[in-house]
Amino acid sequence: MLSQMVISLAGLIDRAMVGRLAGDEGAAVPLAAVGFATQFFFFIQSTLFAVGLACIALMSRAIGARDPATARAAQAASIQVSLVTTVLLAGGMFIGARDLLALLGAEPAVIDTALPYLQLVLVSSLMLAVAIVIDSALRANRDMRTPMWVAIAITVVKLAGNWVLIFGNLGAPRLGVLGAGLATVLSQAIGLAIFLAVVLRQPAASPSALRRRDWRAARPLRRDVIRIAAPGIAERVIMNLAMLSYFWVLSRYGTVSVAAYTVGIALLSFSWIPGTAYAQACATLVGQSLGAGQPEIATQTGWRCAGLAVVTAVLLGGVVALARRPLAELFTQDVAVVEALGPFMLALALAQPFLQLHFTLGGAHRGAGDTWTPLVAATVGNWIFRIPLAVLFSVVLELDVVWVWNALIVDHVGRAIVMVISYQRGRWISTLERRN
Repeated sequence: MLSQMVISLAGLIDRAMVGRLAGDEGAAVPLAAVGFATQFFFFIQSTLFAVGLACIALMSRAIGARDPATARAAQAASIQVSLVTTVLLAGGMFIGARDLLALLGAEPAVIDTALPYLQLVLVSSLMLAVAIVIDSALRANRDMRTPMWVAIAITVVKLAGNWVLIFGNLGAPRLGVLGAGLATVLSQAIGLAIFLAVVLRQPAASPSALRRRDWRAARPLRRDVIRIAAPGIAERVIMNLAMLSYFWVLSRYGTVSVAAYTVGIALLSFSWIPGTAYAQACATLVGQSLGAGQPEIATQTGWRCAGLAVVTAVLLGGVVALARRPLAELFTQDVAVVEALGPFMLALALAQPFLQLHFTLGGAHRGAGDTWTPLVAATVGNWIFRIPLAVLFSVVLELDVVWVWNALIVDHVGRAIVMVISYQRGRWISTLERRN
């Protein structure tokens, strides 16, 4: 949770810094530019998380079965798959960046501001491809503290770089949004260097070490990584295509709505932290319990994690819902953006318990190697509920943007229902055995 909190805090401060870049059109243009570019970065990042979760599933099973050699080979195989995936996705986006931004409905001023920032964060994703897998490998071995310290280091470098490069401090040129992109590349490079130093210093017999022989042993496991990650990547593709479609709907309401969405997502990410953290812990513990032949403990762990996540979500979401205006004013002084943020933040706060529930139970499924059920849940939530409702409210009925915000709630309720039914049925327990 501390690691996720640090990352979310960095995102919030990053948005606050960008929100202070007020040109002729106020803060909306730079905020919207970062928002559009971030959608593509999230697309890549989310596919890398799918590979990282495959790494956790394979490594935690091997660790639970007391087979560290297989765990190390799974980590090496995951890094190989992650790099190839990133090169393909980031390369295509880099080449067609301007056309992709225009396709989403970004205005010309927003495209000009977003383009160099997007290209820089795409470069940083190559380093992120390796870092996410190593992060996942350490978590699979129950080492949650090292990723936390690395996240702190990345955050310090990122925010210091922002302060220097965005605003032109310490004699540096004032680069604005471009400076934020350069700070991202620098922070990811530092983070990757630390992660590589950590795994290379691990004892050779450690499940999370990496040596030359582990790369040779990775070849047979690449297929397993792809097989487990593929539904997860498909889930992320479906979700991100839905997010891009949702962004297109929002663009119909103007740049202010897009800017509000950009700030609101960063702000509400704090209340997502429990679900993300419990999901990671749940995936590790479920995988290790199944590897040790203890399915009852695995099942109990999932329910306990889900309960903790929901209770925490209610508390945090309640705070954000009640204090949404003063919180919004911390990140931008643009009155129009602040006004637009209120109903969006309320909708996200109401969706939090359901979001946390499907996050956590999704972690339990993925820890067991079942990445198909979260794919089904994401498809139902996004393409049966969120996008059709958003299009209905905006294009057909021409209702206020508040109705588009409320489509988010229905999305997360639908996903939560799918995950609860699947978890109760219990077929996820024997997923890897069925595949093997």
